[in-house]
Amino acid sequence: QVLLVESGGGLVQPGGSLRLSCTASGSIFSINAMGWYRQAPGKKRELVATINNRRSTQYGDSAKGRFTISRDNAKKTAYLQMNSLKPEDTAVYYCDARITSGGRVSDYWGQGTQVTVSS
Repeated sequence: QVLLVESGGGLVQPGGSLRLSCTASGSIFSINAMGWYRQAPGKKRELVATINNRRSTQYGDSAKGRFTISRDNAKKTAYLQMNSLKPEDTAVYYCDARITSGGRVSDYWGQGTQVTVSS
């Protein structure tokens, strides 16, 4: 069984910063891409950022220039550094990972962590 656990969400003032973490555990042979998505109330889930096993990154338009995704393979962890946060960044942030486990490649999701940007 594979589990993804996010942490680091919370309440922050506009202009502030947060760093989210996502750690994978369980029977893992390899972790391919890892990514962050978010969903605000009444809106569709959208891409924030992804990083593959060669550390090539991709960002959604809302994240470009403000957010940075990184990963530590030894810790099976992905990070999302979020700077210059805006109220419109308020959402539940979900971690996604494409993992090889038991001879199969599957996508796994975390439970989500709430980020609220408000004064």
